Amino acid sequence: MTSLWLANRDGEQATPQPPAESERSADVVVVGAGITGLVTATLLARAGKDVLVLEAFRVGAGATGNTTAKISLLQGTKLSRIIAKHGAATARQYVEGNREGQEWLLRHCASNGLSVQREDAYTYAQSEDGVPMAREELAACEAAGLDVDWVDDADVPFPFHGAVRLGEQAQFDPMPLLDSLVTELGQRGGRLAQDVRVQKVSTDSAGLTLSVRTSDGTEFDVHAGQCVLATGIPILDRGGFFARLKPQRSYCMAYKVPGNITRGMYLSVDSPTRSLRYAPTPDGDYLIAGGAGHPVGHEKSPSSSVQELDHWTKLHFPGAMQTHYWSAQDYSPIDELPYVGPILPGNEKIFVATGFDKWGMTNGTAAALALAGRILGGRIDWAEAFASWSPHELSGIPKALQTNAQVALYLARGWITPVTRIGNRTPDEGGVVSGPPWDLEARSVVDGCEHRVSPVCPHLGGIVNWNDADQAWECPLHGSRFAPDGTLLEGPATRNLTRAR
Repeated sequence: MTSLWLANRDGEQATPQPPAESERSADVVVVGAGITGLVTATLLARAGKDVLVLEAFRVGAGATGNTTAKISLLQGTKLSRIIAKHGAATARQYVEGNREGQEWLLRHCASNGLSVQREDAYTYAQSEDGVPMAREELAACEAAGLDVDWVDDADVPFPFHGAVRLGEQAQFDPMPLLDSLVTELGQRGGRLAQDVRVQKVSTDSAGLTLSVRTSDGTEFDVHAGQCVLATGIPILDRGGFFARLKPQRSYCMAYKVPGNITRGMYLSVDSPTRSLRYAPTPDGDYLIAGGAGHPVGHEKSPSSSVQELDHWTKLHFPGAMQTHYWSAQDYSPIDELPYVGPILPGNEKIFVATGFDKWGMTNGTAAALALAGRILGGRIDWAEAFASWSPHELSGIPKALQTNAQVALYLARGWITPVTRIGNRTPDEGGVVSGPPWDLEARSVVDGCEHRVSPVCPHLGGIVNWNDADQAWECPLHGSRFAPDGTLLEGPATRNLTRAR
């Protein structure tokens, strides 16, 4: 399961090496080598800061390398949801931050000769039932200052009942961008260490100590004056961001399609979600279709929704042949706005950037601009809409209560349900079963190989569920994910599932 962007890149990257002992300190340590982390690190290095980036896997292995990579200010129904909670003034700040992020990306790509396709973006209705939602987004976009219009028809082969259109948006392959940032970071004296997972951050009078571990079990400390957690969801529980975010999993497939492929970037307002764009490659243009999203760990059989998306694509694009399949994890904030800033009020040592709600290309870059500005002593007015701690969070309290009541329900259900099952049955592919009372075991069979691990998530004790589309274990509480053998794939957990006894 490799994205179109990450395919065929193994030979392009050197074998990861942990930082030498003499290089285990920096003015600022950035955790995470996706778009947010690398733009932040590059901006700080440009300003003369000594910067070290620590990445648990490889550059772009998280959301950035598994995105649809739309660089768009038209973001589905995002602005109508923001205005409903916060009003038009805050929505304009959000748009301004995304606009600056978009402009920074486009300037950087132009100056580095990176390919970008400028296309119109559409938020469209698949049926008459979706038209009122699309119309509401049109009004919200106008109130937020976007130069949008309404179109009744489009030259597309799938159901289309009108759309909001925003011209001259952009799309690209995000990996050349990350490559250029890594190159510039090195040229400016910054450093990157891959295969290095941060497990803990402690504070003392001298600054910060990050406890890290490599995949081969080597452990050491890294010292920093300040730290940026650009990890999708913060790996530290300080600030309780895991309780203010809802992890979402969504899926993409790339296709070779006979004839011409639809231009433009399309995202439906009504369910099931359909996200479409084309991608130029040396082998010709590919179609990318996305959707089938669900809260992490909550779907009984994600593969059925993925198969339905595949069927829909082949129905409307006859002759389409799937070439790539992948999925990504995004985090929806309870109050609709990203969290960018100190991990706790008044803490100017540890910073977070999260809650981009599937729009990480512009939001992630905006977050990097806001964080770099704050660390360097500057001020950005639109950053108020991105604040990690702000009065606007009060609007998210009802949703937070609902989300965390659901978390408590899944915690109880995860422990009780396997115990009520009769016998010690091995699931056909993957699932949690019970032996003696409360002795739970997660079992999976992948490619004929059986794996047995503890189903207890090391973050807060949730019981994982099996994702049959990704062949991975998912914690329904806060979105931690694990390979069949228990290897950690995604936080906020920082450790693997333990092997079954």
